[in-house]
Amino acid sequence: MATRTVVFIHGAWMAPTSWDGFKGAFGAAGYRTLTPAWPLMDRPVAELRASPHPDFGRLGVGEIADHHEALIRSLPEKPLLVGHSFGGLIVQMLLDRGIGAAGIAFDPAPIAGVTADPTSLGAALPAVLRWNGWNTPFMLSREGFANRFANTVPAADLGGYYDRLVVPAPGRIFYQAALMSGTGIRPARRNAPLLITSADKDRTVAPPLARQAYAIQRASPARTDFKTLADRSHFLCVEKGWEEVAKAALDWAADIAK
Repeated sequence: MATRTVVFIHGAWMAPTSWDGFKGAFGAAGYRTLTPAWPLMDRPVAELRASPHPDFGRLGVGEIADHHEALIRSLPEKPLLVGHSFGGLIVQMLLDRGIGAAGIAFDPAPIAGVTADPTSLGAALPAVLRWNGWNTPFMLSREGFANRFANTVPAADLGGYYDRLVVPAPGRIFYQAALMSGTGIRPARRNAPLLITSADKDRTVAPPLARQAYAIQRASPARTDFKTLADRSHFLCVEKGWEEVAKAALDWAADIAK
């Protein structure tokens, strides 16, 4: 992999600014960094909370992938793709399309073929057990953020993170993940390296989901790696110690470039 461009793809409930630390770390390492918002999300956090776009709830994973593909195809070189949660699912979908020089999927939302364990299922139920949830946005509650998303973060820090970074997510994507609709990939045709990670205290995408994704992706002829990150939650790219997570990503990218 010979690229000095990285595209960061945020996940559900996270603003693109959740990548600010990684942008700094990768920028210092000589990368050009891009942190695009999902479609219909290129607005301040307060506006996204107060008045989501009327079509936002119906936004699907295919449209999110298409949006990023168009951006990436406009770049002068194939970039490294780095995604978190649903962003990690989008990374795998893009690599399946031949988009990107390599990919890192931090605690990715499930590709088709991955079945939910009880912990991850419990995290998903509030989003899917709603009237007309397929068409409406879903906002992660403060309690859900504290107990499921950022469960290793000190209580004193939770409010600040929540107010600064948490935004609604399209309801449709949760149903697509649960029903394996539009989330299929064909590993045998992937020719770009991929790293999948799991945070061992993740209660949103619990370790069994990440390991299942890795087992599926190992059918690729390309290099496929797995890394467990200890003592971290689903909020691993922002919470205390994120620098070590960013370093692990940078080290992997340097290794595959040898």
